[in-house]
Amino acid sequence: MKRKIVLTGAFIGMLAIILGAFGAHLLKKWLSVEQLNTFEVGVRYQMYHAFFLFFLSTRKDIAEKTLKTIYTLAVAGVVLFSGSIYLLVTKEYTVFDSKIIVFATPLGGFLLILAWLVLFATILKKKS
Repeated sequence: MKRKIVLTGAFIGMLAIILGAFGAHLLKKWLSVEQLNTFEVGVRYQMYHAFFLFFLSTRKDIAEKTLKTIYTLAVAGVVLFSGSIYLLVTKEYTVFDSKIIVFATPLGGFLLILAWLVLFATILKKKS
C-alpha cells in the first residue's frame, strides 16, 4: 500500500507541475488573470496533496485499512477539487458541460478535509 501511495503522490505532483506550466505559459493567452489565479488554486492544492501522500506513506503507526481510507479520500478529493477547477476555468474552450460538475469542487474539498480529519483523529487516538 505504501508503494502505491508514493507512486500516486509522485504522479499527482508531476501532473501538478505539468498543469502549472501549461497554465503559466499556454493558458495565459486565453484566460483572464482571475481565471489563471483560479487555475493556480487547483494546481496548488493538487501539489499540497501530493506531499500529503508522501507524508502519509512514511507513517508506520497507521493501520492498513486506515491508510487506504485516507488515500482514497485524498485522491478522490484531488480529482474532484482540482479537476473540476481545471474544467470550470477552461469551459469556454471545451465542449464539456460545466453544469454537470458544479458540485464537484465543494465535494472534492470536503473529501480533502475528511482525509486530513481521519489522519488527525487516527494520530490523536494513538498513545504517545
